[in-house]
Amino acid sequence: MDQVILEARALAYRYPGAVAAVVSGVDLALGSGQLLALVGPNGSGKTTLLRLLVGALPPQQGQARLLGRPVLSVERRERARTVAVVAQREEPAFPLRVREAVMLGRYPYLGPWGAPRRSDREAVERALERTDTLHLASRWVATLSGGEWQRVRLARALAQEPRALVLDEPSANLDVAHEMALFELVAELARTQDLAALVVTHHVNLAARFADQVVVLARGNVVASGPPSAVITPDVLEPVFGWPVEVISWRGVPQCIPLKRSEVTS
Repeated sequence: MDQVILEARALAYRYPGAVAAVVSGVDLALGSGQLLALVGPNGSGKTTLLRLLVGALPPQQGQARLLGRPVLSVERRERARTVAVVAQREEPAFPLRVREAVMLGRYPYLGPWGAPRRSDREAVERALERTDTLHLASRWVATLSGGEWQRVRLARALAQEPRALVLDEPSANLDVAHEMALFELVAELARTQDLAALVVTHHVNLAARFADQVVVLARGNVVASGPPSAVITPDVLEPVFGWPVEVISWRGVPQCIPLKRSEVTS
């Protein structure tokens, strides 16, 4: 790991009225050039942890840090130049064409009434090309499929030219080809552009194939953290997901196979 971009130090958060904390004492570090996958069952606190890390929620205990500084002390525009977020769900707020939607990623670099410059337009074109959405540039966002809209949102994040990219279930609504293309793109950006990438995914096997580090979260706690070979194991996954699994090695990469009940008893 090179420079640490995002860091959690004993982070904890409990929603008002909740009995237990949804995030409890989490430590995590995301460095440049690294792809970190955060996996866990529904309700394990993954999305809340992301919101704490990027400053969308104030922690009740512990601290989230951006480039060594408390994230909430970093001015919002500077935060947006450093970290780009693709949230789990988002509906278009008003009518836009795709190129205009991606141009919104340049807002941290523009004044309130500033017109896009050549560098802004070039950043948008690069982002459209990288996400295979250039052919959609003139389409109205409202006409896109769920998968097309997901890729446009990723293009908007890349147009920010951030130091860190944070994606919450980015492959939702994507077919196999675009799902694989997305993970390959994010892994390539981390490797070649020195980008820090944090991906929340329910695809354990994709996490194992592409991530440098995997963090398993359950009931708000980090259950395991490390390279895929150390984390993607039955001892870790079965109690977390509450289901029997077998883990095999495919070209040296661990792959998880959920078992049928009949296969367990036999």
